[in-house]
Amino acid sequence: MNKYRFMAKALLGTVVWLCGTLSLSAQQAPAANGVPAHMLVTVEPHHGSTVPAVNREDVMVFEGKDRDTATEWIPAEGDRAALELFILLDDGSDSNLGTQLDDIRKFINAQPASTKVGIAYMQNGMARIVQDLTTDHAQAAKALRLPMGVRGANGSPYFSLSDLIKHWPESSGRREVIMASDGIDLYYGSGDLDDPYVNEAIDNAQRAGILVSAIYTPGAGHFGHDYWQTYWGQLYLAQVADRTGGESYYIGFNGPPVAFAPYLDDFTQRLGHQYFLTFLAKPPKKSGLQPVKLRTEVPNVDLVSADRVYVQAEPK
Repeated sequence: MNKYRFMAKALLGTVVWLCGTLSLSAQQAPAANGVPAHMLVTVEPHHGSTVPAVNREDVMVFEGKDRDTATEWIPAEGDRAALELFILLDDGSDSNLGTQLDDIRKFINAQPASTKVGIAYMQNGMARIVQDLTTDHAQAAKALRLPMGVRGANGSPYFSLSDLIKHWPESSGRREVIMASDGIDLYYGSGDLDDPYVNEAIDNAQRAGILVSAIYTPGAGHFGHDYWQTYWGQLYLAQVADRTGGESYYIGFNGPPVAFAPYLDDFTQRLGHQYFLTFLAKPPKKSGLQPVKLRTEVPNVDLVSADRVYVQAEPK
């Protein structure tokens, strides 16, 4: 009797294991249809690692527990290397930003011919463009100037970022921003990760498919060295960069960066390992931003992207 009870338990265990395996396989199997959605993805190696090859079949796209089909994975190189890059500087920064201008000029002049560079300053909640996007890198570098250095001159860096994005014409190439600011939102204040102006800037960037990277630089006046304010300012900048697929460069609370050059070198490396991803998203009832996660089983590498993508509803 015990023998048959043991066999029954073993058989039941096998059935449960098989059902679980089939369920997991069904969950992991990508959907065969959907609405094409597009993202710009950066392949980022783990610290000290070289960048391994990542192919389309290595890319797994998930909406919740459902896996979508990746249909295109095109490197941003050759005839797809075009980049529109705005450098957005905070006019409320202190004079230390002036010592970084040479590093920024060298970075601009080192860009390939396929890159258009624009210069804008955060001022009164707007992005004051002093140089439109151009392939004349020397001209773009020449447009850099010292910040006004007046606390509050920028209003809110997130107003200015949203203003820049809203007035940026659509493009089939990459669009990215490097913003240098203390990240402090004088309009909403601090102490709350759910800042509506930060959220709006993130929404606008994700909807437009624009990657935003941020370099922390102190602001003028008391807030520029206030621990509480600089702490939250850096968190806001990191939040914008992380959720749009960019990179956040900060130094903690030990004063201004010694040099922007290491950050700009890292940013340049990231530009060399980017891909255009197209996948079949679940058809939404109405167009809008949908949460998405990327994974790969390729070792020692991460796929860095926005955490939401704009998906167009199917026409009725």
